[in-house]
Amino acid sequence: MSTRRTVSQKHVLYSEILSVTSAMRKNSRWAATTYFMNTRASALGSNMGLRMSTPVHDVENRRSLNKEIDLMAGFQELKRAMRDVEDVSSVPLPSILGPFFAIIRSPLSTGPITSAALSSLHKFFTCGIISTSSVDLDAGLVELSSTVSHCKFEPSDSSGDEVVLLKIMAIIQDCLCGFGSVLGDVEVCEMLETVLTTACQMRLSETLRRSAEFTMNTLVQTCFSRLHVLDAVLEEDKLNANLEEIEGEVKMSVATDDASSTIGDDASTSAPEPPVSAGPRIQYGLPSILELLRVLVNVLDPNDQKHTDSTRLTVLGILNTAFEEAGPRIPDFPSLKALIIDPGCKFLFQLARSDNTSVLHAALRTISTMFDTMRRHLKLQQELFLAFTIDRLAPPLPTPKQLNKRATTYAGSPRPGTPAPETPLLAPAEQEKDNSTQPRPLVPPAQGQTRDLLLETLNQIARHSSFMVDVYTNYDCDINCENLLERLIEFLTKSVYPIHHHDHLDIQQQNAQFLCLDLLLAFVNDMANRAQGASQSWPSEYPAPESLMQIKSQKKLILSAASKFNAKPKTGLAFLEENGLIYADLSSEVSKAQSLAKFLKSCSRLDKRLLGDFISKPDNIEILRAFIGLFDFKDKPMADAMRELLEAFRLPGEAQQISRITETYASIYFATQPAEIKSEDAVFVLAFAVIMLNTDQHNPQVRKRMSFEDFQKNLRGVNNGGDFSPAYLQNIYDSIRKHEIVMPEEHTGQLGFEYAWKELLTRSRQAGDLMVANTSHFDIDIFKSVWKPVISAIAYAFITFDDDYIIQRSVAGFRQCATLAGNFLLPDVFDFVVVSLSQATGLLSENLPAQVPNYPVVDVEGQSVTVSNLSVKFGTNFKGQLAAVVLFNIVNGNGNALREGWTQIFEMFQNLFLRSLLPTRMLQMEDFLGGVSMIPLRGSQPQRQASRSEGGGLLSALSSYLMTPYSASSEALPEATDSDVENTLCTIDCVASCRLDELYSQIMYLDLHALIAAIRALEALAHDRTIAKLRQESSDDGNPAEQPFSLPYDPASVFLLETMVSIACQTPQHIEDLWPIVFEHLSGLLSTPEQYSVLLVERAVVGLLRLCLIVAQFPSLRDQLYVSFDLLAGLKPAIANSVAEQVISGLVLIVQKHQSVIRSQTEWNLVFVLMRSTISHPEASRLSFDLITNLVSEGPEQHVSPDNFPGLVQLLDDFVSTAGLTIENQQHRGRRRDTPAATSTPQVERGKKAVDLLVTLKKWLSTSQVPSMSKEQVWRQLWLPLLSSLSRQSTNASREIRHNSMSQLQRILLGPHEIFKDSSDVQREEIFNRVVFPLLDELLKPQVFVRDPPGMPESRLRASALLCKTFMHFEVRESSNQSDIRILWIQILDLLDRLMNADRGDQLYEAIPESLKNVILVMQATQMLVPPSADDKRSQEQRTLWTATAERMERFLPGFLTEIIPPPSSDPPSESS
Repeated sequence: MSTRRTVSQKHVLYSEILSVTSAMRKNSRWAATTYFMNTRASALGSNMGLRMSTPVHDVENRRSLNKEIDLMAGFQELKRAMRDVEDVSSVPLPSILGPFFAIIRSPLSTGPITSAALSSLHKFFTCGIISTSSVDLDAGLVELSSTVSHCKFEPSDSSGDEVVLLKIMAIIQDCLCGFGSVLGDVEVCEMLETVLTTACQMRLSETLRRSAEFTMNTLVQTCFSRLHVLDAVLEEDKLNANLEEIEGEVKMSVATDDASSTIGDDASTSAPEPPVSAGPRIQYGLPSILELLRVLVNVLDPNDQKHTDSTRLTVLGILNTAFEEAGPRIPDFPSLKALIIDPGCKFLFQLARSDNTSVLHAALRTISTMFDTMRRHLKLQQELFLAFTIDRLAPPLPTPKQLNKRATTYAGSPRPGTPAPETPLLAPAEQEKDNSTQPRPLVPPAQGQTRDLLLETLNQIARHSSFMVDVYTNYDCDINCENLLERLIEFLTKSVYPIHHHDHLDIQQQNAQFLCLDLLLAFVNDMANRAQGASQSWPSEYPAPESLMQIKSQKKLILSAASKFNAKPKTGLAFLEENGLIYADLSSEVSKAQSLAKFLKSCSRLDKRLLGDFISKPDNIEILRAFIGLFDFKDKPMADAMRELLEAFRLPGEAQQISRITETYASIYFATQPAEIKSEDAVFVLAFAVIMLNTDQHNPQVRKRMSFEDFQKNLRGVNNGGDFSPAYLQNIYDSIRKHEIVMPEEHTGQLGFEYAWKELLTRSRQAGDLMVANTSHFDIDIFKSVWKPVISAIAYAFITFDDDYIIQRSVAGFRQCATLAGNFLLPDVFDFVVVSLSQATGLLSENLPAQVPNYPVVDVEGQSVTVSNLSVKFGTNFKGQLAAVVLFNIVNGNGNALREGWTQIFEMFQNLFLRSLLPTRMLQMEDFLGGVSMIPLRGSQPQRQASRSEGGGLLSALSSYLMTPYSASSEALPEATDSDVENTLCTIDCVASCRLDELYSQIMYLDLHALIAAIRALEALAHDRTIAKLRQESSDDGNPAEQPFSLPYDPASVFLLETMVSIACQTPQHIEDLWPIVFEHLSGLLSTPEQYSVLLVERAVVGLLRLCLIVAQFPSLRDQLYVSFDLLAGLKPAIANSVAEQVISGLVLIVQKHQSVIRSQTEWNLVFVLMRSTISHPEASRLSFDLITNLVSEGPEQHVSPDNFPGLVQLLDDFVSTAGLTIENQQHRGRRRDTPAATSTPQVERGKKAVDLLVTLKKWLSTSQVPSMSKEQVWRQLWLPLLSSLSRQSTNASREIRHNSMSQLQRILLGPHEIFKDSSDVQREEIFNRVVFPLLDELLKPQVFVRDPPGMPESRLRASALLCKTFMHFEVRESSNQSDIRILWIQILDLLDRLMNADRGDQLYEAIPESLKNVILVMQATQMLVPPSADDKRSQEQRTLWTATAERMERFLPGFLTEIIPPPSSDPPSESS
């Protein structure tokens, strides 16, 4: 393997010697070699012992030329010394470099010569002659440092001279960066000072200064990198131990107005030889770094006139490099940290107000780097800078005109802008009165490039993922700090909106909006990441999160209290006491005055002027004493004590108040036993003198200042009769003269800043380090306080900006806010996101048409596409489509977080429905009869009929509606262009991407609160389109006609109703909570159904009954079932008939599935009322009869009870009556048309079956026991209604029904039923008066006879037989002999009389006497009807009955009685005669 061959170091050395000497010979000083030879001859002769004579005139010349000759001779000596040396590295380095150093240090040298020497040194570094293995390397480098730092040469042309300086900096860089480990602090400081001075020399060229600046940055980077390896504790200890020695040796300065230290000056002296140290050298460390940092910081002082902005600009870049290299390490060294905190931050913050844009930029860059690397140790400094930045960036308040324009520009979401509570200012700016209730104009707002720089810096500082949390925990949760997070968010959100509302925003303003929005979105993104698991644990060494939140709450109270106190102290004190902020610590040691004084002194939010006025009032003398007593004046000089007191509040202007304060102070200060003061009065006078001196020395209106002699003269004899010592008074005088006592709210400008900075330093000693933790502990509280303006700003940006990146970020922000709202269970936030996005979609319209326009329908690939104005417009609205997709993707899966936002969701559903853009599933109506059908979009109001003669049901109800939107329209269809179709297809694709059907399905699985909110939203929308709209339009009608105002068909109202009912029916587990909402709407529709379209009423009825099916399962809602039945039963006949089929279909299902919930007679009666309302409907009556048949028929499904028995009887009776009416109507039509009437119809058949069912009920009565009812109740409530019904139907127009009813009635009356055993007189009377007699009365009526003239005589005959048999069965019995039957008997005879004479030509005329004969014979046999006899032993009842019978019968059957019962022959004449 071959080794790499390089030129020998000895060759390089010789070459460089030749290079330098050649440059020297070009100069006239070294042009003649005789100088060299003469010099050497003299030396040689001396060495050999010869005496050489020298001419007198040459002595002076030789002396002047010695220096020049020595410079050249040094190179010759080096060449001779190296002639026999093979290894250059074995020669001590100082020997090799000595001649080169001599040239560089010599003021005789010129620029080219010095440049050649410097080039040689650089060559030695690169070729390895100067290396870590060099002999006496440390001594050589020390001499090198001193040499290049004291380089002297004669100036020539400026460009050549600057080349020398460039090479000097290259050498320094080679030395420090390559061999820094052997350099000490002194050498490093020398080299750094050389480069820094070069960089700051304004008369040097820009190129040289920039090169020097670049080199300085490299050197600083190298030096500060040492901090990473230094032991901070050890270095600080060494620094403190050798402080005086180091301060003397390690010293740097920066010259900006003179270059004599670098460019040759004949008057300057050559540099002294470097000291040779004994022992190993210590590598440079903290002392040189500290000195470098001190120099850099001091240059930044804006009040130092020695340095220009250009110099500060250079130093700011260097300082930034230092922070970038070792910023996190600097605070570990207390000496460095102290420099950064003060005055470093102080000068940097002052430069942040510079009008020089370059300086401002550099200062802001350095500040941002400082906070990035050292923010943990700069808590209050960061607060100051952030507050200052926000104050400068805060936009001016818009005018009302601008606000109005803003409202019209963006009305999407509620505007952000609840003002954050204000806090005291500590900022290098114009101070305003501290009032926590008023905004404060701190500094003029930044404009132009300054504003951009500040915004960029703010963004840079806030880029930490934990920044917002850190701001909140360190400042908002600190009583003594501002609510910075609130202020920052308020500023950012307001800044997203334009400050000036021009038609075209300027680029600068738009950039500012983008920056603020970007920071807001970063804040949301960081919070979302923490919520998803990127959160860190809260460090245990920090205060517990709970305690911080408690402080936050207490801070809020204190801010309120301070605000109230500043407005009116009495009100503030009451608030403080009410909330336990004062007087909570009362004890034997703490009085009320002391407790209040503690608060007044510790609360920085109070108005200092008001505070001074309050404590100095006569009534508050105890508070004043307690307040001043809180100061520690022990061993404090008078001036310092007065300074501390007067900076705590604003001294009032009234002399008496000042006197009270001064007296109290004198008492407390004298109690500390101050030196030289002999009495309390002396303190009092001295305090007044200090106040006067302070005013005299620092009031600009005072022209002639008080001298020390004047001050001393004023205080003669006041120290208990004596004088204060001159030294004592001199100290007070000097202290006040040099440092004004700055009273609060009194000064502005630099003096105010100095005071504020001093306060900040005082607070920083107690504030501790900045707490940094990317934790989610506080996210919910932060999010709760800022979500509304943040989302509003995001929404505004989404709607307004066209930048793709901004839109993309805004979409992400919406998603993340929605996710956070779900995680934090904040439905209000989720609602706000949905509202904001929904308004951006363009799918919400303020006024929907009452009737859907006639939109064209085109066929696209076999799919019918409706082209509407909305579909075309939405298809071109990219942002709207994006917002819709984002919105529904957010809501999908997060429905439980939604509350009020459901209104917007369903509004969009409604809008899409009216344009045929919803999925098919959401357009269907469910029914009991025909499954599902589509909701028609257009229709005409059908005529309601009182009854229907043909079957129909739901389909007949919809017969007048168009089942497709346009098929039957007579309007001309507008033509759809290809562009319209394409845009509509875009809309359809977007709607498909929104997955509306998935969202609709998810609604069924929502938690209760979200589900209730969804149903309420639907109900509210439906209410607005029906009940509220009807009320409004009715009131607008003005002239009500005879017919009530009715709304036209509105498909949207049907859609909303169907959606609401469908959701409620598919969530039966929540019906108890949903029922009141839905029922309110349904009852509103059904209370005035004639004012709505038929379809809407039918859907309301169907929905109500579908819900009743579910309600029946819940005992708690049982009463609501019958409220619903009652509502349906109250429908007017025409309405009831139009919805009869729906009513009975639902009712059948309810009764079949939930018979157990129908218990009481009242409940059954409501059911029967609904069933009765359907009897006239052909199809509905069939269903009703099937239901009652199931209830009554014998078998397992029979459900007859005492509660429903009367209702069943009545309902069956109605069915039978309906059959009779049908027969009569047929007969009427038959007579009118001269055609025979049909006798067999469904109604008649049901009537016949109804009679059989009545018989079935009789069987149930005969076999059932009703222990809960007495015999009389059983008779009255069960048997009597049944008998009355059969009695009524015995006059039915249908002969078959009539005879069947009469036969069944006879069987019952004459049968051996338990109810008739031991019957009472009342019962027997009711049998005749309410059953039998009404039957005969009806049959005798002509209008009844005409129902069936051929068959009615037979019915009368049967009825007369029934009458006689019933009378004999119940009255003509031995057990009934005691009852008085005279009235009943006479009534029977009356009826028989009427029957005989009704039609003398029929068989009834002959049959009645025969029946009567049988009755009389039976009555005679039972001794009820006894003729008179000779002895006449009859009872009074028998006599009366015989007499009445004889009299009545003689009227229609003369002699009939005596013919049947002849009187005895021996008997006297009959009484009847």
